[in-house]
Amino acid sequence: MNKLQADDLMSLEQYARDRTAFRARVLRHKGARRLAVGPNTTWCFEDRVTVQYQVQEMLRAERIFEPLGIAEELAAYNPLIPDGSNWKVTLLLEFDPAERPHALAQLKGVEDRCWVQVAGSARVFAIADEDLERENAEKTSAVHFLRFELEPAMVTALRGGAALAAGIDHEHYRHEARPVPAPVRAALTLDLA
Repeated sequence: MNKLQADDLMSLEQYARDRTAFRARVLRHKGARRLAVGPNTTWCFEDRVTVQYQVQEMLRAERIFEPLGIAEELAAYNPLIPDGSNWKVTLLLEFDPAERPHALAQLKGVEDRCWVQVAGSARVFAIADEDLERENAEKTSAVHFLRFELEPAMVTALRGGAALAAGIDHEHYRHEARPVPAPVRAALTLDLA
């Protein structure tokens, strides 16, 4: 997929005018890109639209309009756009505040146990947190960034209608989405070149 360039972004003034409509469109778009894997994790599959929204929101919140600042935001967020042979996922671990510290302590390493599987193929485990370490000696983070690299045969199979599953195989959290719902599967297949 094409990475975002400064010319793809709205100015702060234009974004202020168009934000409500753009946000509504992005939220509809994200609906087919979210996947619950068990009761406490949500996978948000990123793409050019979701990343543009994140960049626009950061520029707005930080009042960034200088070219250097815009370039820095693009450099930070462009790696979340899939490259045509992979999926990029924001993994959210969602627990009630009272149980969160204990749950995050138990789930250390969960980001490395996330997988996708195209019917007829082996599981593909995530490459996690390439930007920085997101866990410490006591606990994991509530947010991780994952990349799933697919073989060409998997891409071909998905285009041909093969089923897709996703899951987490961690000693304290074993859940699957099997099969991935059709709208999500269809959106993800479009991400593949």
